[in-house]
Amino acid sequence: MILPVKFLRTAAATAALSCLCLVAASADTISGAATIEADGLRLRETASTESTILATASKGEAVIVLEDAGDNWYKVDYKSVEGYMSGEYLTVAETVDAPIGYGKVTTEGNAPLNVRTGPSTEHDKLTTLSAGSIVEIVGVDCGWYKISFNGKTGYVSSEYMTTVKESASRGDGAAVSGAGQSIVSYAKQFLGVPYSWGGNGPNAFDCSGFTKYVYSHFGVTLNRTATAQLSNGTAVSKDQLQPGDLVFFRANTSKPVSHVGIYIGGGQFIHASTNTYAVQIDNLNSGYYSRVYVYGRHIM
Repeated sequence: MILPVKFLRTAAATAALSCLCLVAASADTISGAATIEADGLRLRETASTESTILATASKGEAVIVLEDAGDNWYKVDYKSVEGYMSGEYLTVAETVDAPIGYGKVTTEGNAPLNVRTGPSTEHDKLTTLSAGSIVEIVGVDCGWYKISFNGKTGYVSSEYMTTVKESASRGDGAAVSGAGQSIVSYAKQFLGVPYSWGGNGPNAFDCSGFTKYVYSHFGVTLNRTATAQLSNGTAVSKDQLQPGDLVFFRANTSKPVSHVGIYIGGGQFIHASTNTYAVQIDNLNSGYYSRVYVYGRHIM
């Protein structure tokens, strides 16, 4: 059942009873997870609209709720950055399934961390993660993180995992490119810009016009059409995607692809959408785009 965030304490208490306890992440206690219900919700340094903006979250994203700060403000963890968000635009649930960010295994004595099939030690062990491994967090359930790794999904206790930025080294040994993150940040500046077939920007884009324009800002020349951009960069599998990589889709066409966007991390991508006719962020791992996804290309 989805509950308004003003009932966070009640929801957290109920979850604590049903899950026996809520465990700690770093020095803070996880009170739950919340879904952003408004576009452009700002993460503040303190619980005030006058304080410094640390980040801006998009509608549909999820954050880890650390504590009730009072006056309808909540201390949260948004992609490893701790700050405060207004509860007016948050909704919390006992279980939240949504991309949250990345977590690093921080077990005592560098012991391996058990990954289980469900959110408790009563569930079967699926595998283990070595200390220092970094995996994607795709949900929160009673103090346990739901994680995605190597094409699998499992649960780990948040007591032994610390959230980290996407630019950190991942457990598979690959490094998320700092340049890729810069590309993502630049691309997000165009959220809401109208879609127009043949649009080259910056006041209107089509899908490949958008990717070409963003990359040109960093001195990289891409081909002009989505199909032609398949020749740029090197192929990567879906589970190897890094922020800044191109993602391709194919629907209702005899061409190799019909659409292209830029992967931003956390299972999401940004693109000039023909559904809303604007630049927007969508989910790559569920819904329509998960069904028509075909290729990924690493450019930088």
